[in-house]
Amino acid sequence: METLLNPWPWYISGPLIALVMALLLYFGKNFGMSSNLSTLCAIGGAGKFSDFFKFKWKDQLWNLTVVLGAIIGGFIATHYLSNDSLMDLNPKTITELNNMGFQNAGASLLPNELFSLEALKSPKTLIILIIGGLLVGFGTRYAGGCTSGHAITGLSSLQKPSLIAVIGFFIGGLIMTNLILPLIF
Repeated sequence: METLLNPWPWYISGPLIALVMALLLYFGKNFGMSSNLSTLCAIGGAGKFSDFFKFKWKDQLWNLTVVLGAIIGGFIATHYLSNDSLMDLNPKTITELNNMGFQNAGASLLPNELFSLEALKSPKTLIILIIGGLLVGFGTRYAGGCTSGHAITGLSSLQKPSLIAVIGFFIGGLIMTNLILPLIF
């Protein structure tokens, strides 16, 4: 029973992702989380303020099932498929995070120092979250999609712009993690 509580191995999850992508390509659909946000903004009337949101959002309603699935899947995974084991982080990573002020590195998926209600009382945390959100939003718009859209849909359909975007995502992540994050904390 305990093996069911561990993450699915690559040879199960990988082919399932490939199957979903094959079905989406067959039906001429694209996958990506940022397109869901665009659809929600268009439904909310953002087309009155920006031409970017002027599109037939009813044609994209099928994609909102991804949002619903992510919410339901996250709930099921957290409450029913989790074995409460600590994340297996490299001891050097734990030491580095502790030196930056993260007290329980690896004890939870999201650090309480940034993602707890108590942390939101700190102006520093609010500024980090707001600036980070703006940068992610700008980057998603500038790159023409998010990491899931480019890395899963774009690469599986052999799109060169997606390869460039994914390389940029990784370089940006490395720079943020190794150069900027230690300066912030």
